[in-house]
Amino acid sequence: MTESAFSSSAQEVIQRPLVIENDETRTHLSTEQFNDYYELGWTANEIISKNYTRIALQFPDELLQDSVPIYHNLKRAIGAARELYVLADTSYGSCCVDEVAAQHVDADAVVHYGRACMSKTYRLPVIYVFGKKPIDVADAVQKLFDSYVSSSISAKSVVLRHDVSYTHEAENLVSALRGVFVHRDVSVLFSPIPRSLNPSTTTASQIPVVKSEDHIVDINPRLGSSEDTTPILYVGPSSRGLTNLLLTHPTTPVYGYDPMTRQATIQSADTNKLLMRRYAAVQKARDADIFGILVGTLGVASYLPLIAHLRQVLARAHKKAYTISVGKLNPAKLANFPEIECFVLVACPENSLVDAKDFLRPIVTPFELQLALQPSPTWTGDYVLDFDEVLAHGPPNPPSDKDEEGDPDRPMFSLITGKYRHAKRYGENDRVPASPSSSSAIVLRDQDGTIATLKDSAAGEFLQSRTFRGLETRAGLDPPNVLQQGRTGIARGYDHDNRA
Repeated sequence: MTESAFSSSAQEVIQRPLVIENDETRTHLSTEQFNDYYELGWTANEIISKNYTRIALQFPDELLQDSVPIYHNLKRAIGAARELYVLADTSYGSCCVDEVAAQHVDADAVVHYGRACMSKTYRLPVIYVFGKKPIDVADAVQKLFDSYVSSSISAKSVVLRHDVSYTHEAENLVSALRGVFVHRDVSVLFSPIPRSLNPSTTTASQIPVVKSEDHIVDINPRLGSSEDTTPILYVGPSSRGLTNLLLTHPTTPVYGYDPMTRQATIQSADTNKLLMRRYAAVQKARDADIFGILVGTLGVASYLPLIAHLRQVLARAHKKAYTISVGKLNPAKLANFPEIECFVLVACPENSLVDAKDFLRPIVTPFELQLALQPSPTWTGDYVLDFDEVLAHGPPNPPSDKDEEGDPDRPMFSLITGKYRHAKRYGENDRVPASPSSSSAIVLRDQDGTIATLKDSAAGEFLQSRTFRGLETRAGLDPPNVLQQGRTGIARGYDHDNRA
């Protein structure tokens, strides 16, 4: 039988090999080196000292092959009285702590392995195990220093930031950098990345301050901080964390060093291109009237107040908003909501920036949404990804209700289409009298048979405009079929019984 041109054979699907990309830094490790790479002794001491009894071990996809030996070695170290559970599939991004999956097993702590965004958790305490990727400290320090000197920038201090995979060498990096920069009378500011977080005791987000012997400087991106040009030395490969660093510090020189390629470059050269792409997404959001608030995290603190804040902002601008939780994003999932014109993603900083070229609709961040809803948007170049920052400052220039109500039918010029458009206004009347035959109405029947007509439903308007609205139900028109015995067995081969 000839195979279909639109599908592969079942045999090929079963026999297809799975290709797993191994990290060369963990290849051919001895048992002692393996335990040291994942810091099993330190992890066991943290669990025992803090008296955790049910611990969830969260792994990203690339570390699942090491989950079984880690489980057994850690189990022997903490004793049989404590229970361990492996979380093999995260609900959202693997960099975030999956508190939802951990609560399914009633865990009282999470051990997070691999790359982490270090967002403040919402419910459970977390122990972070980043791994120990190799790095030549002397080469990194020398090349970062040469890159800084060649740029001819004069500064009183520099800030060291690094990827979490090199936390084990952070103190050595700081000491070596201070040794070479002291000759140019430049201080090196640094704040250690926390190895564990507890929501009941932690009050600051990721790396709140950077410190030296005589300085404490706040480098978190703030609105109005575009004049801060303290150079940043970044150690790590190109990643989402580096991209966020460039966006939130657009006027700051960033010197990067990649330990894998052993190359130092000026990373801040591409900042303008990144900001231009994000500003294009803001312009697309200005043309949208129907928004979908995507829940991209359930573990980052302040995500619930931020969602409520976005609903209020959209309602004030007379936009329609739907809250959607779809787990990990992909174009096929979001294509199921064709009536939505723009999505707003509420996620951790490393998962907030989505390149939406493969998606049907644009995807913006909460800060970009607030920028798009201004009547006359003005952008100084500052960029905010932190939840608390968005909630604290709100829109830089909030719209005036008087200006909005002055001319509700005023046209808006779209920079995307190059034409004028009339924006739809939702929420002015929640329920208005309407004829059931209206094309934009949805008829609802309650238990008493009372008919209520909703006039302000964006999804209802979109449904009525479609030529295909679903299969015909024909309720009560067709006689019921006779119940028959179905097939039994497994999909590979069903059992066919000839019963009388």
